[in-house]
Amino acid sequence: MKYKPSQKELPLMQMAGYRQNEYRLILSPHEALREKISQARQEFNEKFKAPGARLGKPYITLARFVQLEMMEERILNRLKVVAMGFYPIKVELKDFGSLPTHSIFIQIPTKEPIRQLVRQIKTWQRLLKLNDNQKPYFPDELNMTIARQLQPEQFEAAWKEYVQKSFSGRFIADSMLLLKKPHQHHDQPFQIASRFEFQNLPVNVKQGELFD
Repeated sequence: MKYKPSQKELPLMQMAGYRQNEYRLILSPHEALREKISQARQEFNEKFKAPGARLGKPYITLARFVQLEMMEERILNRLKVVAMGFYPIKVELKDFGSLPTHSIFIQIPTKEPIRQLVRQIKTWQRLLKLNDNQKPYFPDELNMTIARQLQPEQFEAAWKEYVQKSFSGRFIADSMLLLKKPHQHHDQPFQIASRFEFQNLPVNVKQGELFD
């Protein structure tokens, strides 16, 4: 059940600090690999006529959440600390996997470093929680979606082919991106709010730089 503000809340929420934004924290491949993934999606859609293959730019989601704009600076500071202490991640993309009977994706064999990063973010997830109906989302499975929301017959036909197809790619994730857009503006694209470089610094250095 989605949270709906009351008539009394609406004027308050429309004030600058009380505006709600939708956020996504992501790892983004380099341009050449993004093009290769987008091409794979396009080929899938052309062959199987799957609207769920017409996705936006390919990336790996670390977290999704809705929060008040007035909370953004605190969130940016926390993400900065996490990134300063984390190391660049080598991300491998290899062949295809599926979630029967509705999704097909490119597999990520090198999941554990990404999961470690997500676990660090989850330790302060209360900061990302707007209310009981708007809690942050952290994906259980890490992959690169090719097609989703497939009909069972579409999935069966496609998976017979894709279970045998190959794909390979890799990139070094040396930063994470926070994207944002006004909440419930479904037709509006996400914009980059901030970029956080992974610096692999010791804890005392991280804290010293943050509070200088």
